Amino acid sequence: MDRESRLAARRESVPEITYPEALPVSQKRDEILAAIRDHQVVIVAGETGSGKTTQLPKICLELGRGVEGTIGHTQPRRIAARTVADRIAEELGTPLGSTVGYKVRFSDKVGDGTLVKLMTDGILLAEIQHDRDLRQYDTLIIDEAHERSLNIDFILGYLKRLLPRRPDLKVVITSATIDPQRFSKHFADERGRGAPIVEVSGRTYPVEVRYRPIGEDDDEQDQTQAILDAVDELCAEGPGDILVFLSGEREIRDTADALRRRDLRHTEILPLYARLSTAEQHRVFQPHTGRRVVLATNVAETSLTVPGIKYVVDPGTARISRYSHRLKVQRLPIEPVSQASANQRKGRSGRTSDGICVRLYSEDDFLARPEFTDPEILRTNLASVILQMRALGLGDMAAFPFVEPPDRRNIKDGVDLLHELGALDGERLTRLGRRLAQLPVDPRLGRMVLEAERNGCVHEVLVITAALSIQDPRERPTDHQQAADEKHSRFVDKESDFLAYLSLWKYVEEQQKALSSSQFRRMCRNEFLNYLRVREWQDLYGQLRQAVKPPKAPPADGQRIHLSLLSGLLSHVGLKNTQRHEYLGARGAKFGIFPGSALFKKQPQWVMAAELVETSRLWARIVAKVEPEWVERLAGHLVKRSYSEPHWEKKQGAVMAIERVTLYGVPLVTGRKVNFGRIDPPLARELFIRHALVEGDWETHHAFFRDNRELLAEVEELEHRARRRDILVDDETLFAFYDQRLPADVVSARHFDSWWKKARQAQPDLLTFEKAMLINERAGAVRATDYPDEWHQGELALRLTYQFEPGTGADGVTVHIPLPLLSRVRPEGFDRQVPGLREELVVALIRSLPKPVRRNFVPVPDYARAALDRMPAGGSLLDALERELRRMTGTPVPRDAWDLSKVPDHLRVTFRVEDEGGAALAEGKDLGALQDRLRATVRETVTAAAPGITRHGLRAWDLGTLPRTLQQERAGYSVTAYPALVDEGEAAGVGVFETEAEQRYAMWAGTRRLLLLGLPSPAKVMQGRLSNEDKLALSRNPHKSVADLLEDAAGAVVDQLMAGAGGPAWDGDGFAKLRDAVRTGYVDGLVAVAGQVRRVLAAAYQVEQRLKAASSSPDRGGSGTRLDLVPSLADARAQLSSLVYRGFVTATGQRRLPDLVRYLTAIERRLDRLPQNPQRDLQQTRVVEEIQREYAQLRQEVPPSDALHEIRWMIEELRINLFAQALGTAYPISEQRIYRAMDSL
Repeated sequence: MDRESRLAARRESVPEITYPEALPVSQKRDEILAAIRDHQVVIVAGETGSGKTTQLPKICLELGRGVEGTIGHTQPRRIAARTVADRIAEELGTPLGSTVGYKVRFSDKVGDGTLVKLMTDGILLAEIQHDRDLRQYDTLIIDEAHERSLNIDFILGYLKRLLPRRPDLKVVITSATIDPQRFSKHFADERGRGAPIVEVSGRTYPVEVRYRPIGEDDDEQDQTQAILDAVDELCAEGPGDILVFLSGEREIRDTADALRRRDLRHTEILPLYARLSTAEQHRVFQPHTGRRVVLATNVAETSLTVPGIKYVVDPGTARISRYSHRLKVQRLPIEPVSQASANQRKGRSGRTSDGICVRLYSEDDFLARPEFTDPEILRTNLASVILQMRALGLGDMAAFPFVEPPDRRNIKDGVDLLHELGALDGERLTRLGRRLAQLPVDPRLGRMVLEAERNGCVHEVLVITAALSIQDPRERPTDHQQAADEKHSRFVDKESDFLAYLSLWKYVEEQQKALSSSQFRRMCRNEFLNYLRVREWQDLYGQLRQAVKPPKAPPADGQRIHLSLLSGLLSHVGLKNTQRHEYLGARGAKFGIFPGSALFKKQPQWVMAAELVETSRLWARIVAKVEPEWVERLAGHLVKRSYSEPHWEKKQGAVMAIERVTLYGVPLVTGRKVNFGRIDPPLARELFIRHALVEGDWETHHAFFRDNRELLAEVEELEHRARRRDILVDDETLFAFYDQRLPADVVSARHFDSWWKKARQAQPDLLTFEKAMLINERAGAVRATDYPDEWHQGELALRLTYQFEPGTGADGVTVHIPLPLLSRVRPEGFDRQVPGLREELVVALIRSLPKPVRRNFVPVPDYARAALDRMPAGGSLLDALERELRRMTGTPVPRDAWDLSKVPDHLRVTFRVEDEGGAALAEGKDLGALQDRLRATVRETVTAAAPGITRHGLRAWDLGTLPRTLQQERAGYSVTAYPALVDEGEAAGVGVFETEAEQRYAMWAGTRRLLLLGLPSPAKVMQGRLSNEDKLALSRNPHKSVADLLEDAAGAVVDQLMAGAGGPAWDGDGFAKLRDAVRTGYVDGLVAVAGQVRRVLAAAYQVEQRLKAASSSPDRGGSGTRLDLVPSLADARAQLSSLVYRGFVTATGQRRLPDLVRYLTAIERRLDRLPQNPQRDLQQTRVVEEIQREYAQLRQEVPPSDALHEIRWMIEELRINLFAQALGTAYPISEQRIYRAMDSL
């Protein structure tokens, strides 16, 4: 059919047109006809019910429109498009789908002969993509423009651009009487003349407005109580239904409960909100008797006209969808409605008779409110609009001619969301973005579908995205909530609300196959599923499937499904704050999981949410558990990565850093170690050189590295020994050495190995140090020989180590002494230090002197060097230093003038005793103290070197031959053990000793004990040989008894006889001979010793009596002991105790017993002279006390010997020389002679 024939056929098909006279629009028909005929754009403003929606298409037909092209008529909602098309077709007397048709999502009732096409505004938007100039239409009617939805504003803007290119196109815009001038101005011509406005009145009855502010008369009145009071007031006015506007489902339920409790007669309470089932919504339109109170959200403001309403109660609030710039989420806050909305609510009454509107706020409040509600474009995310505009090539959204331009922040947020989804790269639409624009779903949901293609789970994700695009098919009627929850619980997944949709889908499919159509509808009703929404879900799934055309694939697992969903919800991820029981979301948002979620009770650490909606708080609806690594993988283009603490890791052989990854402020990763080489190669290279090569913190097989470390260790050790930090060159010099030689791309051990493998072939010594380059030019002459590795003492060679760590216990020189050698080390020589520290030590010693003495040796360093130059090797350092200082200056330095506490610790040698494994057992500056402390441990070690030799309880010689020494290798050292007999008191034994001197003294005492065990009791021997006078004299003894005294005397006799026989024996034959010799002289010797002891005890008794008398002699005042005599008397008493005590006979020896009588007589002579000159006596006492202290110290330091024991008797001879000179001494004696004898040891 040619064009002319087609047009003729279309003209012929125009039916006869009539207009219902009762409708206000019919009365304005001629005015509207003229306006449309004469103008390209006409605005028709009229209240709901004026008939403009149904009659305008007929007026256009009457004008001849709909022939050249179709009359397109848009509606905001699908139900309106269907019902309006049905109504117009009925009025024209034509079947639906012929002259009048409709097209909504999933339903197309339009044929070739259709003149009037009803459709949703979304359908018109979709058609723009493939029909840029909308050539199929000659007229467009944009209905309900006052709602200012996104689609309407976009269409109006697009038409503004299109009309100059389509002068034949007529546009009629219908609106409630809410600001029609704005539309008029929007379509103004080039002269600024606005489009004509034809106003159609729809209200025929007046409405009285009553203001009843909440709490005006009663402070405790809340909104619910105010509504109850208003209902009571209106009920009193007479019959008529009441419409109460409320902001949400919860308020409706609370108010309904309150009204039902009032038990109003002949009154039905009906809720009305979008989530109600269709059947429950339709109850509002069904005939009824009595009164109805309809509790509705703002869905009843313009979308639905509730019949029979006479009264309206308006609390003045509503939930209005708003986009939060800060949170980047859609919010549903409860806000005061605008004046226009309040008037729309008022207009719901007075349709059939006079009406009353009770406003629960004041008139001043009403007048202060904004005139109009903000259009959706000013309060929503614009991502979908921007995507479509980019796909249509409509340019920058900011330049698009919207009725009201959107906030630039909203535009930016929309662009940001498209960047988040990967739809935009800068200003350019990506391939993914072009595909997104082709999908008939929200960009977030479309992104999920495209990701599902990669993950092989398109079917599952299509099911879920289709479900997210519609109202939930699961119904939850107010009066059957528990039953609905029980039915729906079958589909619950504890970790994902999304997977519940899959379970429901599978169930619905199975039931649909198994049941007939009517049975399936009944099943849906019984199991609280909305049949129409289920069909819508299936239709949308089919449409999406058609758009995507996925290949067949096996069922997918939950992880792949959630990864796909996550791709569209990256800014809807949350991390749980366990302390506050909330989630941290993008850009600092805090949200909770909606109580209706399956995850509400057991909340995972990470979740994603299909939507974040703010009501009483920010809620996450439809959530699932996710893993942060999934988020990081998908959000690579969005995450912010920061790096801290770059550091070298020896084990990794690389520079590592701590990575922190955040997505919109949510920390996905907080402490992950990553290789820093790929992040900051120059810094990684520097750290590699500094730590691995310069500091040597690297395990590698490279020969140059090992050689360089050894060379560095040599120079560093010299620094420790010389106690200087300026010998080795600094780290920067070493860094520069490597920096000049290593390529820029060597940032880790792996890179180095790869490069060096080739580089060393050409230059094997490229990285090898030379010792000269490591020694600082300012270091001066430091000789390694001044800091030896070993300390030699006789046969011993003890390892030395050096530490330069001021403040630590081992700072300075440390002598390492193996435990087995401890007793063999003597303190001599250690006071001189190693040569390299000797001058510093002497300087410190001189500086420790008191200032009056020290001033004679200034400048101190010069005197120290001069003294050392003349000082002979060996001997005591202090002796030599005193001698040299006196020689140079003539100034003597008393020994007590040295203050050794002022000498720094590092100049005193540290002794470290080590076990066989080299572990430290003890450490300190005092060698003698360490020897005492570890004596038992050393003894155990030495004993271990002579296994099986020790014996106990010997009463006769049954040893065979006792070896003089035993040797064994222990820890690399030859340990010599010295066995000997020991005195165990009641018996003898065999012990092991560390030194020959200890062995000698133990052997003597042990042999004595073994000999005494074979001799008759001295008490029996002396029985009958002692007179009564002898017995009386011997009874005045410090022993337990005379018998005990005689045992002591027997020991002295045996010692004398053993000495005469040549000393102890070491084998059985020798011991037998010795025993025989002792037996021969035993009795005579015992008698002789008893006589000597009798004389000693008699002299001691006399001294004791004198001391008692002197202590009781009165002072000059006649009472008490003279105080000036006390120190001397105490010294005399101490001397007596040291001469005569239990065991003194054996300890003194038979040869020295006569000397005891002389020493005791000297005490008597001293007591004779003491009262005349106590001061002189005290001075002499102090001399003796000082010598005794030195002797006691010496006994701690050197092993026992005859020479050491002799000094004890030299002190007694000195006492005679000082206190009883007339008695005469056994040999010349003086303090100096005693000190020399001490020094010789």
